[in-house]
Amino acid sequence: MEVHEPAIAYSRQKMTVEEYLAFENASREKHEYYKGDVFFMSGAKITHNQITMNILGAMIPFLKDKKCKPFSSDFRIYVEKNSLFTYPDVSIFCDEIITRNNDEMNAVNPSVLIEVLSPGTREYDRELKFKLYRDINSLRECIFIDSETIGVEAFTINENSLWELKEFNSAHDILPIQTIGMAIPLQILYEGTKLH
Repeated sequence: MEVHEPAIAYSRQKMTVEEYLAFENASREKHEYYKGDVFFMSGAKITHNQITMNILGAMIPFLKDKKCKPFSSDFRIYVEKNSLFTYPDVSIFCDEIITRNNDEMNAVNPSVLIEVLSPGTREYDRELKFKLYRDINSLRECIFIDSETIGVEAFTINENSLWELKEFNSAHDILPIQTIGMAIPLQILYEGTKLH
């Protein structure tokens, strides 16, 4: 998904969290929220969508009957420590899902978050959003997949509670997702794209 500057129609004044949630629940479009600002999310390009579907297509059968469960970008994540509401491309939960005020809509405890990078959101996702994601106590891995070239950055929290980066830049590489005990060849991630 592309994230844009706050639209004029709803950016003249900052919204409270409750105002944002009421606005979002009534909207047909998706918007992210951070520190009072609301950001419109436009649709993603074919390659972005293909990569996202490839990830979910590989994970869903692998995780069937297992503890961890994957979700698509329709599931909203709330980061309580910094007030971010966002829609990651893929989120994985390995514990019972906890939501804000038991609302069944704003999950607070993902184990893994995966973002497919688009040209317009690359820096936002890799820098600010990753910094905000690190405020999630349950988060063990955060993975960024490039949609313009074959490339994956996989951040994993180690035993010293430090984030470690591993990079994968070849279709022959295999991406380990340690939290769920799965390894996905990049060839599968990029299958059906012009990058394959």
